[in-house]
Amino acid sequence: MTPAASPPEVLRAPLVVEFPFTRSLGPVQSAFLTGLRERVVLGVRTTDGKVMVPPVEYDPVTAEEIRELFEVGTTGTVTTWAWNGSPRPNQPLATPFAWVLVRLDGADTAILHALDAPGPEAVGTGMRVRVRWAEERTGAITDIACFEPDEARAAGRAEGRATPHDGRFDDAVTGIVAAARLDYTYSPGRSQTAYINALAERRTVGERCPSCHKVYVPPRGACPTCGVATTDQVEVGPAGTVTTYCIVNIKAKNLDIEVPYVYAHIALDGADLALHGRIGGIPYDQVRMGLRVEPVWTEGGRHPDHYRPTGEPDADYDAYKELI
Repeated sequence: MTPAASPPEVLRAPLVVEFPFTRSLGPVQSAFLTGLRERVVLGVRTTDGKVMVPPVEYDPVTAEEIRELFEVGTTGTVTTWAWNGSPRPNQPLATPFAWVLVRLDGADTAILHALDAPGPEAVGTGMRVRVRWAEERTGAITDIACFEPDEARAAGRAEGRATPHDGRFDDAVTGIVAAARLDYTYSPGRSQTAYINALAERRTVGERCPSCHKVYVPPRGACPTCGVATTDQVEVGPAGTVTTYCIVNIKAKNLDIEVPYVYAHIALDGADLALHGRIGGIPYDQVRMGLRVEPVWTEGGRHPDHYRPTGEPDADYDAYKELI
Protein backbone atom coordinates (compact mmCIF):
# COMPACT_ATOMS: atom_id res chain seq x y z
CA MET A 1 0.00 0.00 0.00
CA THR A 2 1.46 3.32 -1.05
CA PRO A 3 1.52 5.87 1.79
CA ALA A 4 -0.51 9.02 1.19
CA ALA A 5 1.50 12.10 0.30
CA SER A 6 1.69 14.66 3.08
CA PRO A 7 -0.01 17.99 2.36
CA PRO A 8 2.29 20.90 1.48
CA GLU A 9 3.38 23.07 4.36
CA VAL A 10 1.26 26.17 4.81
CA LEU A 11 3.34 29.30 4.35
CA ARG A 12 4.05 31.61 7.29
CA ALA A 13 6.19 34.71 7.50
CA PRO A 14 6.84 37.53 9.97
CA LEU A 15 5.32 40.79 8.85
CA VAL A 16 5.87 44.34 10.09
CA VAL A 17 3.53 47.18 9.19
CA GLU A 18 5.11 50.48 10.22
CA PHE A 19 4.55 54.10 9.29
CA PRO A 20 4.92 57.53 10.89
CA PHE A 21 1.61 59.34 11.33
CA THR A 22 1.99 63.13 11.19
CA ARG A 23 -0.84 65.31 12.42
CA SER A 24 -1.30 69.00 13.13
CA LEU A 25 -2.70 70.11 16.47
CA GLY A 26 -5.60 72.42 17.02
CA PRO A 27 -5.47 75.14 19.72
CA VAL A 28 -6.69 72.80 22.49
CA GLN A 29 -4.31 69.90 21.88
CA SER A 30 -1.47 72.32 21.17
CA ALA A 31 -1.99 73.99 24.55
CA PHE A 32 -2.27 70.62 26.33
CA LEU A 33 0.96 69.18 24.95
CA THR A 34 2.90 72.42 25.24
CA GLY A 35 1.68 72.66 28.83
CA LEU A 36 3.08 69.21 29.62
CA ARG A 37 6.44 70.41 28.38
CA GLU A 38 6.17 73.25 30.91
CA ARG A 39 4.93 70.93 33.72
CA VAL A 40 1.41 72.29 33.46
CA VAL A 41 -1.63 70.01 33.03
CA LEU A 42 -4.56 71.57 31.20
CA GLY A 43 -8.13 70.44 30.77
CA VAL A 44 -11.11 71.89 28.94
CA ARG A 45 -14.50 72.77 30.38
CA THR A 46 -17.51 71.19 28.68
CA THR A 47 -20.89 72.84 28.20
CA ASP A 48 -22.19 71.24 31.41
CA GLY A 49 -19.29 72.66 33.45
CA LYS A 50 -17.13 69.54 33.74
CA VAL A 51 -13.36 69.76 33.31
CA MET A 52 -12.03 67.05 30.99
CA VAL A 53 -8.43 65.84 31.16
CA PRO A 54 -7.07 65.05 28.61
CA PRO A 55 -8.93 67.84 26.82
CA VAL A 56 -11.01 67.40 23.68
CA GLU A 57 -11.99 69.97 21.07
CA TYR A 58 -15.68 69.09 20.85
CA ASP A 59 -18.16 68.42 23.62
CA PRO A 60 -18.81 64.64 23.80
CA VAL A 61 -22.49 65.23 24.59
CA THR A 62 -23.50 68.23 22.47
CA ALA A 63 -20.71 68.11 19.83
CA GLU A 64 -20.21 71.86 20.33
CA GLU A 65 -16.70 73.28 19.95
CA ILE A 66 -15.10 73.93 23.34
CA ARG A 67 -12.02 76.05 23.96
CA GLU A 68 -12.16 77.15 27.63
CA LEU A 69 -8.98 75.83 29.24
CA PHE A 70 -8.33 75.18 32.92
CA GLU A 71 -5.20 74.19 34.79
CA VAL A 72 -5.62 71.21 37.09
CA GLY A 73 -3.37 69.67 39.70
CA THR A 74 -0.43 67.35 39.24
CA THR A 75 -1.74 65.15 42.04
CA GLY A 76 -4.84 63.03 41.90
CA THR A 77 -6.78 59.93 42.86
CA VAL A 78 -6.71 56.48 41.28
CA THR A 79 -10.21 55.55 40.13
CA THR A 80 -9.35 52.09 38.76
CA TRP A 81 -6.26 50.10 37.85
CA ALA A 82 -4.80 46.90 36.35
CA TRP A 83 -1.41 45.33 37.04
CA ASN A 84 0.99 44.83 34.13
CA GLY A 85 3.50 42.20 35.17
CA SER A 86 5.17 41.87 31.77
CA PRO A 87 5.82 45.27 30.19
CA ARG A 88 6.20 45.31 26.42
CA PRO A 89 8.80 47.32 24.49
CA ASN A 90 8.11 51.06 24.34
CA GLN A 91 5.67 51.01 27.24
CA PRO A 92 6.18 53.76 29.85
CA LEU A 93 8.22 51.60 32.27
CA ALA A 94 10.54 48.64 31.71
CA THR A 95 9.71 47.11 35.11
CA PRO A 96 6.26 45.77 36.15
CA PHE A 97 3.79 48.60 36.79
CA ALA A 98 0.09 49.36 37.06
CA TRP A 99 -2.07 50.91 34.41
CA VAL A 100 -4.17 53.47 36.26
CA LEU A 101 -6.97 55.90 35.57
CA VAL A 102 -6.21 59.02 37.61
CA ARG A 103 -8.64 61.85 38.26
CA LEU A 104 -6.35 64.81 38.76
CA ASP A 105 -7.32 67.38 41.39
CA GLY A 106 -9.68 69.80 39.73
CA ALA A 107 -10.65 67.44 36.90
CA ASP A 108 -13.92 65.57 36.48
CA THR A 109 -12.55 62.85 34.20
CA ALA A 110 -9.59 60.49 34.52
CA ILE A 111 -6.38 60.22 32.50
CA LEU A 112 -4.77 56.87 31.66
CA HIS A 113 -1.09 56.39 32.44
CA ALA A 114 1.39 54.14 34.25
CA LEU A 115 1.89 54.01 38.01
CA ASP A 116 5.33 53.05 39.31
CA ALA A 117 4.62 50.76 42.25
CA PRO A 118 6.58 47.86 43.80
CA GLY A 119 3.75 45.39 43.30
CA PRO A 120 -0.03 45.00 42.96
CA GLU A 121 -0.40 44.94 46.73
CA ALA A 122 0.78 48.58 46.78
CA VAL A 123 -1.96 49.74 44.40
CA GLY A 124 -5.57 50.45 45.21
CA THR A 125 -8.57 52.42 44.07
CA GLY A 126 -8.68 55.73 45.93
CA MET A 127 -4.91 55.96 46.51
CA ARG A 128 -3.28 59.34 46.05
CA VAL A 129 -0.67 59.74 43.32
CA ARG A 130 1.37 62.51 41.72
CA VAL A 131 2.93 63.13 38.33
CA ARG A 132 6.55 62.18 37.83
CA TRP A 133 7.83 64.41 35.06
CA ALA A 134 10.30 63.21 32.45
CA GLU A 135 13.75 64.78 32.72
CA GLU A 136 13.61 65.85 29.06
CA ARG A 137 10.26 67.11 27.85
CA THR A 138 9.34 67.81 24.24
CA GLY A 139 5.60 68.42 24.26
CA ALA A 140 4.17 64.90 24.25
CA ILE A 141 2.17 62.68 26.59
CA THR A 142 5.47 60.99 27.47
CA ASP A 143 6.46 64.23 29.25
CA ILE A 144 4.55 62.57 32.08
CA ALA A 145 7.01 59.76 32.72
CA CYS A 146 4.47 58.04 34.99
CA PHE A 147 2.58 58.51 38.23
CA GLU A 148 4.00 57.63 41.63
CA PRO A 149 2.36 57.15 45.04
CA ASP A 150 1.84 60.36 47.04
CA GLU A 151 0.08 60.26 50.38
CA ALA A 152 0.39 64.02 50.86
CA ARG A 153 -1.47 66.45 48.64
CA ALA A 154 0.57 68.90 46.59
CA ALA A 155 1.32 72.06 48.48
CA GLY A 156 -0.87 75.01 47.56
CA ARG A 157 -3.24 72.90 45.49
CA ALA A 158 -6.66 72.24 46.98
CA GLU A 159 -8.40 69.08 45.84
CA GLY A 160 -11.29 69.73 43.45
CA ARG A 161 -10.16 73.16 42.21
CA ALA A 162 -9.22 74.15 38.69
CA THR A 163 -8.05 77.59 37.60
CA PRO A 164 -8.64 79.28 34.22
CA HIS A 165 -5.68 79.29 31.83
CA ASP A 166 -5.26 81.19 28.56
CA GLY A 167 -3.35 78.32 26.94
CA ARG A 168 -0.55 80.60 25.80
CA PHE A 169 3.05 79.39 25.88
CA ASP A 170 6.21 80.42 24.10
CA ASP A 171 7.23 78.18 21.18
CA ALA A 172 3.97 76.22 21.18
CA VAL A 173 3.89 72.65 19.88
CA THR A 174 1.83 72.68 16.68
CA GLY A 175 2.28 69.13 15.36
CA ILE A 176 3.30 65.64 16.37
CA VAL A 177 4.62 62.53 14.64
CA ALA A 178 3.29 59.27 16.07
CA ALA A 179 5.01 56.05 15.05
CA ALA A 180 2.56 53.22 14.30
CA ARG A 181 3.95 49.68 14.19
CA LEU A 182 2.36 46.24 14.08
CA ASP A 183 4.44 43.06 14.31
CA TYR A 184 2.73 39.78 13.56
CA THR A 185 3.08 36.44 11.79
CA TYR A 186 1.00 36.17 8.64
CA SER A 187 -0.20 32.95 7.04
CA PRO A 188 -2.07 33.00 3.73
CA GLY A 189 -3.74 29.67 4.55
CA ARG A 190 -3.97 26.44 2.60
CA SER A 191 -5.61 27.82 -0.56
CA GLN A 192 -3.39 30.83 -1.07
CA THR A 193 -0.29 28.81 -0.16
CA ALA A 194 -1.05 26.59 -3.15
CA TYR A 195 -1.72 29.69 -5.26
CA ILE A 196 1.62 31.30 -4.28
CA ASN A 197 3.57 28.09 -4.81
CA ALA A 198 2.02 27.68 -8.26
CA LEU A 199 2.96 31.25 -9.19
CA ALA A 200 6.59 30.37 -8.43
CA GLU A 201 6.21 27.75 -11.20
CA ARG A 202 4.66 30.37 -13.52
CA ARG A 203 1.21 28.83 -13.21
CA THR A 204 -1.99 30.43 -11.92
CA VAL A 205 -4.20 28.11 -9.89
CA GLY A 206 -7.66 28.87 -8.58
CA GLU A 207 -10.31 26.82 -6.82
CA ARG A 208 -13.78 25.84 -8.04
CA CYS A 209 -16.90 25.95 -5.89
CA PRO A 210 -18.55 22.49 -5.87
CA SER A 211 -21.98 24.14 -5.71
CA CYS A 212 -22.05 27.08 -8.16
CA HIS A 213 -18.93 25.91 -10.08
CA LYS A 214 -17.34 29.38 -10.12
CA VAL A 215 -13.54 29.45 -10.18
CA TYR A 216 -11.97 31.93 -7.79
CA VAL A 217 -8.52 33.41 -8.44
CA PRO A 218 -6.85 34.08 -6.08
CA PRO A 219 -8.59 31.28 -4.16
CA ARG A 220 -10.21 32.07 -0.84
CA GLY A 221 -10.71 28.57 0.57
CA ALA A 222 -14.47 28.99 0.47
CA CYS A 223 -17.06 30.27 -1.98
CA PRO A 224 -18.20 33.75 -0.86
CA THR A 225 -21.61 33.13 -2.48
CA CYS A 226 -22.41 29.57 -1.40
CA GLY A 227 -20.33 29.48 1.80
CA VAL A 228 -18.91 26.02 1.07
CA ALA A 229 -15.28 24.94 1.02
CA THR A 230 -13.44 25.05 -2.31
CA THR A 231 -10.90 22.26 -2.66
CA ASP A 232 -10.96 21.46 -6.41
CA GLN A 233 -7.91 23.22 -7.90
CA VAL A 234 -8.17 24.59 -11.44
CA GLU A 235 -5.34 26.06 -13.52
CA VAL A 236 -6.47 29.18 -15.38
CA GLY A 237 -4.98 31.59 -17.90
CA PRO A 238 -2.28 32.43 -18.57
CA ALA A 239 -3.97 34.98 -20.84
CA GLY A 240 -6.88 37.13 -19.76
CA THR A 241 -9.03 40.16 -20.48
CA VAL A 242 -8.85 43.66 -19.03
CA THR A 243 -12.26 44.29 -17.47
CA THR A 244 -11.56 47.75 -16.04
CA TYR A 245 -8.51 49.86 -15.21
CA CYS A 246 -7.15 53.09 -13.79
CA ILE A 247 -4.27 55.36 -14.81
CA VAL A 248 -1.80 56.03 -11.97
CA ASN A 249 -0.22 59.50 -12.06
CA ILE A 250 1.39 59.65 -8.61
CA LYS A 251 4.71 57.86 -8.12
CA ALA A 252 4.75 55.61 -5.07
CA LYS A 253 7.75 55.71 -2.76
CA ASN A 254 10.31 52.94 -3.37
CA LEU A 255 8.45 51.78 -6.50
CA ASP A 256 10.69 51.91 -9.57
CA ILE A 257 7.93 52.45 -12.13
CA GLU A 258 7.61 55.63 -14.14
CA VAL A 259 4.26 57.39 -14.15
CA PRO A 260 1.79 57.39 -15.70
CA TYR A 261 1.11 53.66 -15.77
CA VAL A 262 -2.01 51.50 -15.81
CA TYR A 263 -3.29 49.18 -13.10
CA ALA A 264 -6.10 46.91 -14.23
CA HIS A 265 -8.52 44.21 -13.21
CA ILE A 266 -7.79 41.17 -15.36
CA ALA A 267 -10.13 38.20 -15.80
CA LEU A 268 -7.87 35.25 -16.62
CA ASP A 269 -9.31 32.71 -19.03
CA GLY A 270 -11.28 30.17 -17.01
CA ALA A 271 -11.60 32.35 -13.88
CA ASP A 272 -14.81 33.84 -12.50
CA LEU A 273 -13.08 36.55 -10.47
CA ALA A 274 -10.79 39.28 -11.81
CA LEU A 275 -7.38 39.82 -10.23
CA HIS A 276 -5.34 42.99 -10.52
CA GLY A 277 -2.04 43.65 -12.23
CA ARG A 278 -0.01 46.32 -14.02
CA ILE A 279 -0.31 46.70 -17.78
CA GLY A 280 2.89 47.26 -19.78
CA GLY A 281 4.13 47.00 -23.33
CA ILE A 282 1.55 49.48 -24.54
CA PRO A 283 1.12 53.27 -24.15
CA TYR A 284 -1.05 54.01 -21.13
CA ASP A 285 -3.62 55.88 -23.22
CA GLN A 286 -4.16 52.85 -25.45
CA VAL A 287 -5.20 50.49 -22.68
CA ARG A 288 -8.91 49.69 -22.91
CA MET A 289 -11.61 47.42 -21.59
CA GLY A 290 -11.61 44.10 -23.41
CA LEU A 291 -7.87 44.24 -24.17
CA ARG A 292 -6.40 40.72 -24.28
CA VAL A 293 -3.22 40.42 -22.18
CA GLU A 294 -0.71 37.82 -21.01
CA PRO A 295 1.73 37.72 -18.05
CA VAL A 296 5.36 38.79 -18.28
CA TRP A 297 7.74 37.13 -15.83
CA THR A 298 11.14 38.40 -14.74
CA GLU A 299 14.08 36.11 -14.05
CA GLY A 300 13.59 34.59 -10.60
CA GLY A 301 10.26 36.38 -10.09
CA ARG A 302 7.62 34.62 -8.01
CA HIS A 303 4.72 36.44 -9.66
CA PRO A 304 4.09 38.21 -12.98
CA ASP A 305 5.89 41.54 -13.22
CA HIS A 306 3.17 42.92 -15.48
CA TYR A 307 0.76 41.97 -18.26
CA ARG A 308 1.19 42.89 -21.93
CA PRO A 309 -1.10 42.72 -24.97
CA THR A 310 -1.32 39.34 -26.69
CA GLY A 311 -2.14 40.83 -30.08
CA GLU A 312 -5.51 39.05 -30.17
CA PRO A 313 -8.69 40.93 -31.05
CA ASP A 314 -10.40 42.58 -28.09
CA ALA A 315 -12.86 40.42 -26.18
CA ASP A 316 -16.55 41.06 -26.69
CA TYR A 317 -18.09 43.04 -23.82
CA ASP A 318 -20.67 40.33 -23.12
CA ALA A 319 -17.82 37.88 -22.45
CA TYR A 320 -16.56 39.78 -19.40
CA LYS A 321 -19.35 42.17 -18.31
CA GLU A 322 -20.20 40.01 -15.27
CA LEU A 323 -16.58 40.31 -14.04
CA ILE A 324 -16.35 44.10 -13.96
